[in-house]
Amino acid sequence: MQNNDNDKIDTARRTVLKGALQFGALTAGGLAVAGCGGSNGARTESNTPSTTTGQDNAVGGGNHNNDDIPDPTTPDAPTLPTGNFRIDVHCHHIPDFYRASLAKHGIVTAGGIPIPAWSPSMAVDFMDKYGIQTQIVSISEPGVAYLSTPQERLDMAMEVNNYTTNELIYSNHYPGRFGGFAVLPIGDPNNPLDIINACSEATRAIKILGMDGIGLLSNYNGIYLGDPRFTPLMLTLNTLGCMVFVHPVTPVKPDSIILPTFLFEFTFDTTRAAVNMLYNGIYRIYPRIRWLLAHAGGTIPYLSYRTSLLTVTPALADSLGLEVLDEVKILASYGDLFYDTALSPAPAAMKSVREVTSLDHILFATDWPFAGPAFAVTTSGDPQPRLSETFTDQERLSVERENALKQFPSLSRRLEDA
Repeated sequence: MQNNDNDKIDTARRTVLKGALQFGALTAGGLAVAGCGGSNGARTESNTPSTTTGQDNAVGGGNHNNDDIPDPTTPDAPTLPTGNFRIDVHCHHIPDFYRASLAKHGIVTAGGIPIPAWSPSMAVDFMDKYGIQTQIVSISEPGVAYLSTPQERLDMAMEVNNYTTNELIYSNHYPGRFGGFAVLPIGDPNNPLDIINACSEATRAIKILGMDGIGLLSNYNGIYLGDPRFTPLMLTLNTLGCMVFVHPVTPVKPDSIILPTFLFEFTFDTTRAAVNMLYNGIYRIYPRIRWLLAHAGGTIPYLSYRTSLLTVTPALADSLGLEVLDEVKILASYGDLFYDTALSPAPAAMKSVREVTSLDHILFATDWPFAGPAFAVTTSGDPQPRLSETFTDQERLSVERENALKQFPSLSRRLEDA
């Protein structure tokens, strides 16, 4: 009887998961998927300062040109360019050797869904279909955290970063089609070797390989960004002055929730990391790091006011050993972050983002190939048509191209030379 019950439970789980995935594919319509961003170094870049101010970014109430948000019923004078013009700052690559290593360790899913097929030619075909000139690729969960030792994690991170550099970013086969965020060899922040190796590989990736930025996961073994154990790495990233892309991972969750974690848990984990960094002073102490949050910042735009409530109860913050922040610091911090449009092009997300930051801090992203099914019903060639419900065509051009070129000057130069 117990086995029969377990079989029924497993069948129910599979049915719910299948239904959720089918629903997502059928209703995603205008979803945009992707998103990575970076800065670079040796092959070199200069740091681009933020253009927002704390006063411009009032938590939960600052209006960032919302008077200019278009009425979707009103025709727009300008039109979007034709051809490949978009820069996708959040998308993923899965090299064959990395996929094989994951499979060897029993890992065949990420975010609760099967790891999709990927190749450079598949990526180019996707870009050409949706008017994308360049994808800035990154490694999704689990990064290299699944490997057992610091040396194994370092070896795999270096192999991935070498591949991204030589076979994609600077390959003669794909001029101008790829950029890349470096993966760092972190699995156990309690192990000083992991942090030392991460500092070394971050420096190599930016200064020697000329990659476009650094990719970090929201937490490693339950230790979130903002934890003091990451301090040496924060110092290194601040010195490099690079763009750091924060991608969520699956947090510990109740077994009774059987939906795929990408559906909602990912957004919550990004939020945990961003709030933890806020109250541990990361944005203020390391001002040269430019932070790009996946999926429109998780739930940060919507919860920007709620997560600032300790500013009105400084005694509580002090009792928790947290930095006592005033409202201006919080507003400036959230406003200075960068937000991508991956899986979040609808007005509910984008108008919230515009409440906490300025237009030049919003970057186009697709989350391909993991979000591939979301594009199955998008036949117009516009990967995120619902962006037009929040942005004018000129603003869309900024979001989908110009903002990225300003933040990734090395990529901009590569495109000029391509």
